[in-house]
Amino acid sequence: MNVAENHVKILFRYYSDVLEEEIVETMWAIPIDIEHGLYQLDNIPFYGPLVASDDIVLAEYDESESMLTYRMTVESSGNSIILVIVSNRHNEIESIREIFLGMGCKSEKLNEKYFAMEVPVSCNYSTIKKQLEAMEMQEILEYAEPCLSEIHQDQLL
Repeated sequence: MNVAENHVKILFRYYSDVLEEEIVETMWAIPIDIEHGLYQLDNIPFYGPLVASDDIVLAEYDESESMLTYRMTVESSGNSIILVIVSNRHNEIESIREIFLGMGCKSEKLNEKYFAMEVPVSCNYSTIKKQLEAMEMQEILEYAEPCLSEIHQDQLL
């Protein structure tokens, strides 16, 4: 199956607290209701605090951007996005990603030091956070929680 056949690209423009700069990112989405501009994200965002995979978003064609452009999130999926930076002394990004995949979290690698991880709504985030904290204490990685759903926040209380 060719992703482009039943997907569209949506442009996101926002300020990233993680990178401390303006970011432009495009993500794949599945059309839900084109007439009303509704799309379901089918990507794990690399930088943004705005959205998570499976969120329903409103996007409109923007003349100045020459493409569909994000306007707002209509419905949150309950998924969370965690950004992970692997420390310089550890080149074990694939084994680290495998640990979290075993806990139910898919990820997309940007390079050999950085990946974005999806925590599905069905996962208990407190268990995943304990693993992240343990690996951070061992100086294996650092992480940020730019898009932590209310459901996952509640699991930490």
